[in-house]
Amino acid sequence: MTKNIIIAPVGDNMNALYVGLKEFPTERVYLLAPGDYSKAAEKASKDLERFGTPSKIISLKGDVWEDMFRKIGEITFAEKGNNVIINTATGDRTTTCAATSAAFVNGIKAFSIEKGTAMLLPVLKFSYYRLLTDRKMDILKMLAKPDCCMSLEELSKKTKMSLPLISYHINGNLKSEGLKEMGLAETNEIRGRLEIKLSMLGRMLLNGYVN
Repeated sequence: MTKNIIIAPVGDNMNALYVGLKEFPTERVYLLAPGDYSKAAEKASKDLERFGTPSKIISLKGDVWEDMFRKIGEITFAEKGNNVIINTATGDRTTTCAATSAAFVNGIKAFSIEKGTAMLLPVLKFSYYRLLTDRKMDILKMLAKPDCCMSLEELSKKTKMSLPLISYHINGNLKSEGLKEMGLAETNEIRGRLEIKLSMLGRMLLNGYVN
């Protein structure tokens, strides 16, 4: 019987961890713990040891969303070839959302717990990198620079692309999604000018936390 590698954010609903173990034969568990839940992570690790299931506590630091994506990316890379599943039900509101989002954008299997039963989530497997043209990637890399960009006009000059082309790549059209619709860039009108910046997802993609 194939055993699974379980990733579980540590939070308010750790009982869901053990429900998941009953549904999915488990080889080992990674416990992703924000600072406020370090004691809960230690307790869960000791409980798992009594069940004969090895575990590893990984602390989340700084921005929980970004570090969640980074740690899940590192784990799936280290466990390449193994069946990795994320238990999204164990965390608090923030870590549950972050773990579910990381599963979705990276195409990792995930489940939640509903009325004591594990329920697989409909995770879509796709790659942002396949959707991004070279010019869209150039725009994202430019937006990642600290001195960019207060307006579309400024972005146009720095990328040496025409303003209509920049607008197309940011906003898209009926046939092609723009960076805004893909969730990789955000715009905000300030004093009549449209400021453009990387979204959190865009920053994580450039940092290699998203496949």
